[in-house]
Amino acid sequence: MRRQQILDSAIACFAEHGFAVRTRELTKRIGVSQPLLYRYFASKDAVVEAVIESVFLKPLRADWATDLTNRAVPLRQRLQTFYMRYADATYRPEWIRLYMYAGLANMSLNRDYLALVRDQLLQPICQELHHEFMGQSRSQPAGPRELELAWTLHGSMFYWAVRRNIFQANPLVPFAQRSDDAIDLFLHGARAIYPTLVAAAAAPSQRPRQKTKGSPSATR
Repeated sequence: MRRQQILDSAIACFAEHGFAVRTRELTKRIGVSQPLLYRYFASKDAVVEAVIESVFLKPLRADWATDLTNRAVPLRQRLQTFYMRYADATYRPEWIRLYMYAGLANMSLNRDYLALVRDQLLQPICQELHHEFMGQSRSQPAGPRELELAWTLHGSMFYWAVRRNIFQANPLVPFAQRSDDAIDLFLHGARAIYPTLVAAAAAPSQRPRQKTKGSPSATR
């Protein structure tokens, strides 16, 4: 219980002042002595690791990807449910502020987290878009343009949280309604553009190989 109290205070401190806070200042701000801090955490780096685990990794749910790929439910409804659950787990003030501070400090957290979102969440979304708009499943991963299309939706959700928690601009439209509108707009546009992305990605592999000078086929 005492360790959790220290961790919660450290989360609040880093969210307010960033990760550059020195150990002496950290202990002063959270109201504990350095010996007590070191009783539960070997170093400041250990505190930071515990903060990252608690704020960023622990809230992630393995069943999100499973639910996203449940084709018994319409894709629009799956996306709505996912983004409501994802926002509830991540779009909190301390999450957004710590994520921004980590990026400014050039910590690996942001790159690692973006890779995790890409591989565990956006790739499944892309596979479902392919099934929805192309009428077939596939085993290979989505290409760069497909992923960027998915980032367009995901990034718009994130910016809502930035406006609210960083810029202190209170959105007039509730997140549930705003996310529904964003998903509808995204799916409407994706239905028109997605087949062209797939065709463009497949085009290079479908082109005949160019004959090179001096090759046996070129001299026949």
